[in-house]
Amino acid sequence: MRKHILLLILIMAASTTVHAQSRGVKIGYIDMEYILQNVPDYMEAKNQLEQKAQKWKQEVEAKKNVVTNLKEALKAEKVLLTKELIQEREEEITFQETELLDYQQKRFGPNGDLAIQKAVLAQPIQDQVFTATQDIAEAKKYDFIFDKSSDLTMLFAAKRFDISDQVIRVITRSTKRNQLNAKQLKEEEAKQAKEDMADDAPASDEKQKSLDNKKATREKIIADKKLAAEEKRKAAEEQRKQLLAEKEAKKKGVEVPAKTETLKTTDKTDTISPESQTKKAIDGTEVDSKQKAATERERILAERKKALEDRKKKALEDREAAKKAKEEKAK
Repeated sequence: MRKHILLLILIMAASTTVHAQSRGVKIGYIDMEYILQNVPDYMEAKNQLEQKAQKWKQEVEAKKNVVTNLKEALKAEKVLLTKELIQEREEEITFQETELLDYQQKRFGPNGDLAIQKAVLAQPIQDQVFTATQDIAEAKKYDFIFDKSSDLTMLFAAKRFDISDQVIRVITRSTKRNQLNAKQLKEEEAKQAKEDMADDAPASDEKQKSLDNKKATREKIIADKKLAAEEKRKAAEEQRKQLLAEKEAKKKGVEVPAKTETLKTTDKTDTISPESQTKKAIDGTEVDSKQKAATERERILAERKKALEDRKKKALEDREAAKKAKEEKAK
């Protein structure tokens, strides 16, 4: 059976390969046992069935006691009874034992009352789970959804792919809708929308983080380009001023000293022109501005990252709290 299921999955996966190339394959799973334990109607009916099963067990114990008493009585009185009476007692014991086995099979056998009533009890809920799973798969574009409690072996399953709580909510909603008026129904739909957003929060946070990273990279490239353009503009301005100064000096007949650096070999010290010193001061200011801009960008990115992590942590905590509240309510 498992081989057939795995073969079916491989065929389905192969058929969706082309589609998966345009977008990632979306996979989820449910835990049928967990869902059944958290559906109030099922748990109530299950408790009633367990009470019946307990009563049947008591009846089985009573019949066992009858057989045990008959055997002990025969053992104690056997020396006083005739052969015909002993045979009659043994036949009675055999009849009681046969009746006991028949009753056990009737109540607890593979096709007994307990197995049949369990199947009848679970069938409507399983149908609801199937319908709810289909709705979730179509609404949220899932490619595959598996049942963790089935014969299919799942060696590992990440919790973020578990949609069991979503299935429980869908089943609970359909039950509540029949009991709510228009105003209550509107409030319930708003609450459902928030819960659905909480389910998609981890994926949304990852997407937002990726968008923020791309935006930060884009902003850095733009800032670097602006800085390079500003440096080029300043250099051009300096060159233009120098040319104008040389032109004015020529008109007045004044010799303009060349803008060079001379090195004295005697004391190995540099003699730098005033224009070069001014340019170095401007370059130092530009370096400081770049460092400040880079520091500011790093601070903004760190704050955004922390805010995203806080939002993600809060969403996970809210989900866990809601889950614990449901478990407490179910208990």
